[in-house]
Amino acid sequence: MRLTDILASMPADLRLYLDFLVFCFGACMGSFLNVCIYRIPLELSVISPRSHCTRCNQPIAWYDNIPLLSYLALRARCRHCGNRISPRYFIVELLVAFLFLLIWLKFGPPGEPRPLGLAPFPIFSLVPVYWLAVFGLALGTFVDLEHMIIPDRVSLGGIVMGIALSALVPAMHFETAFYDGITAAIVGALTGSGLLWGVALLGKLIFRKDAMGLGDVKLLGAIGAFLGWKAVLFTVMGSSLVGAVVGVSLVVGGRKQMQSRIPYGPYLALAALVWMLWGPTLWNAYLNWLVPPITGAVPL
Repeated sequence: MRLTDILASMPADLRLYLDFLVFCFGACMGSFLNVCIYRIPLELSVISPRSHCTRCNQPIAWYDNIPLLSYLALRARCRHCGNRISPRYFIVELLVAFLFLLIWLKFGPPGEPRPLGLAPFPIFSLVPVYWLAVFGLALGTFVDLEHMIIPDRVSLGGIVMGIALSALVPAMHFETAFYDGITAAIVGALTGSGLLWGVALLGKLIFRKDAMGLGDVKLLGAIGAFLGWKAVLFTVMGSSLVGAVVGVSLVVGGRKQMQSRIPYGPYLALAALVWMLWGPTLWNAYLNWLVPPITGAVPL
């Protein structure tokens, strides 16, 4: 019996319990992600030493390191020195937990409606692949927001991982053969990197200075390797629209000046996440808008 059939036959309360476990797993991964966000830009090991307060260096006990709950129980302060804990820790854990749950809810029997209009997939192997993509996009986003860089282990590592996984799970690109999956991943990576590199080069010629970092170029290549060339086109359009709106709002509100640097990675990540959750639905809607189906036509 296939896993989709098992899910279809499960009682509603048992499926809800599985959803809860996935949410908890996502929160745990968000907790580890916080370690990566803090340590990777400083070129520190993400494995050792164990989690500790950055002010008093006291190790954090296991009961003070429970995702989401410990932050609330401690009222966002270190138990030992009272140092205030950044709300980013709670936000990352909650965000990753929620995104992991949404990816999980995309999986299920064909034809079964998904909440929030999520684009469905009936292949379980796509779930851990998309979880990995969510982890990488979240890591790149929060490091870029804090340090204005995107680590190579996210961008270049994402390109390599996307191509390798596409051989194992060609369904990432709606293919069945491993060589078709690899080809689609390579085309997606080249499309992403090449397109944004061209934009960066054009911006440098126009403004006489770097208009975009190479980290963004490599990140879009990783997005293409995981999600394909269609996702690249959507990501560029979506991120440009959201980035322009946010940038103009910051300038009008006096938070930024016209020449201020604004990290672009988070907008790329946001658009890629939207594609992961609703991509095929949005693509089909766009094609139907571009070429409306002919109604009332007389068959030949």
